[in-house]
Amino acid sequence: MPKVSRKKAGADVTKPIPKLLVLKHGQKRVMVNRHKSYNVMLDNACKHFPTIPRNAMTFQTNQLDICEGQLVDITAETWDKVIESLTSVEVTRAESPLPIPLPPSGSTSSNAGAISLRSNNNKVRVYLVLSSDDILSATIELSARVQELVDVVAHKLGGSTDFKTMWRGSRLNHNRSIGSYNISNGDSISFIMEQVGGKPVIYLYSPSDIDVSVKLSLSPEWSFSAIYPVVSLKQGHGQYVEWNVRTHQDGSLTERNSGLDVSYLFWEAKTNSDAFPRSPASELQSVDVFSPTSSTLGDMDSIVISVDKVTVYLDKSLKALGLHTEARTSFITYWLPSILKHEYIALRFFPQLAYERAAPLSLSPQPDIVTRVFMLFRGIRKEHLADWPNARMQAGKDVAWWADVVGVDLARASDTALFRVLEWGGMEVHV
Repeated sequence: MPKVSRKKAGADVTKPIPKLLVLKHGQKRVMVNRHKSYNVMLDNACKHFPTIPRNAMTFQTNQLDICEGQLVDITAETWDKVIESLTSVEVTRAESPLPIPLPPSGSTSSNAGAISLRSNNNKVRVYLVLSSDDILSATIELSARVQELVDVVAHKLGGSTDFKTMWRGSRLNHNRSIGSYNISNGDSISFIMEQVGGKPVIYLYSPSDIDVSVKLSLSPEWSFSAIYPVVSLKQGHGQYVEWNVRTHQDGSLTERNSGLDVSYLFWEAKTNSDAFPRSPASELQSVDVFSPTSSTLGDMDSIVISVDKVTVYLDKSLKALGLHTEARTSFITYWLPSILKHEYIALRFFPQLAYERAAPLSLSPQPDIVTRVFMLFRGIRKEHLADWPNARMQAGKDVAWWADVVGVDLARASDTALFRVLEWGGMEVHV
């Protein structure tokens, strides 16, 4: 049994055994009563981490010298012998083999990049840390490409393979093999979804046909991933684009260089999370600053609502923010597939001045009124609703409060005698 006492100045000094223990799974930490019974602790962990089935739950530690710095499973037989020496325990799923991709039809040769479990040699056991707080344990051949792990994680999350894969602070190349890195048994690999500013579109409404120059700049924290109509990307402090358009009284635009007729100007951007890593929760930006890589949602600045009520809530909110019927419909249908992947949604709209710092917009001639609506949202699990008491309460408030938060002058924004600009966009936060 590991020792819990040390000698000091020739006398035995017994270290008191804490009554509490911290259970850790992903980013979640829970302080619970310490029990010498393995089954009691298992029941306790199941209550706090309900996404892990009881028969798949495993306790691990690396706090003992015998572990040699690696996370090691604690069995039911050894639990009562080591529990008094631990301050925290990792809660994870029991290891399950990764699926073996099938070779191409008609192929008789093995795929060098596929994950093979036929040999007992040249394997490594790794922990896949997901943005959903889940941790998967898997054994993989050193010859397998990193992309094989990405595909497995994407399959579990039911979505995109657009991940940033991190190991010991470095980004992994998905085309390289596991063995080309010095990945060891027990190492953790984090899978972080790339954050994208999704489909911001810019409408221009003028009481008469006029020529307008529209310049959109980005802070260095993000870069354009798509624009339409296509124009040259330029570099200043960050990237920027400039459209030259002719407005028409029906709201349509003509891009003067290409001659394209469009309903709006479209842009999309990805965060530069390598150069600007996401801040720890304790160092997040204040609510009046929008940072593409660090901004998040909290209980005090957001609302939380079930997905079956989101569309009605959004339509009412967007109408209060000055979006017309086509803009509201486009906004909701663009984000709906992402929203429907979750049980509950936390969302907030940013103040225009905060958003402007990350994506300055300038026009010549200057419009009479500019309305920029940008939404941040994330999925919330049912078992985490207790962490959002104020946000759940705020979901019942009159949606008109968002106009005050964003800073919308609804009367001027709907005055057809004025030269008006309307922009909407959003971003899903993956934590």
